[in-house]
Amino acid sequence: MPTSELTFRTALDADVPGLVELIESAYRGDASRAGWTTEADLLAGQRTDPDGVRAVVRKADGRLLIAERDGELIACCQLEHRGDHAYFGMFAVRPELQGGGLGKVIIAEAERTARETWGAREMRMTVIRQRDELIAWYERRGYRRTGQLTPFPYGDERFGIPQRPDLEFELLVKPLG
Repeated sequence: MPTSELTFRTALDADVPGLVELIESAYRGDASRAGWTTEADLLAGQRTDPDGVRAVVRKADGRLLIAERDGELIACCQLEHRGDHAYFGMFAVRPELQGGGLGKVIIAEAERTARETWGAREMRMTVIRQRDELIAWYERRGYRRTGQLTPFPYGDERFGIPQRPDLEFELLVKPLG
């Protein structure tokens, strides 16, 4: 892992094009296969679009946290304040940088930010339940499966084109102490 310092900041409208590229590269298409978080076997099409990312950037009760190294966007995650908890989503790390410990640093910063900014006592996220390896990674970070499932939004291509008929999201939670 490079030795230069990782910096964090809140995304701005000007960051939207780079964020869309980052998120797409981490989840969809052949480029995503360079990392281990790809959804290319489960979903085709887009993961997000400029309007979706811009909505997260502009959300009053949330932020899109950016991680940069030497001024280069290398990772991001969405944080949204929802009462006593925060929602974590839109987590993306450049595929070629995955597997080197960067994700652990970013999720820890997201948890710290949610706790210190909003007093959140819990972090919640939804993960496609068929993503066993990813869920196991979150479990090693202290998240637990709840068994609470919600259907994938079939027919809404803004979220991708499902490659199988049984996709569902599972809620994962972690107390933030």
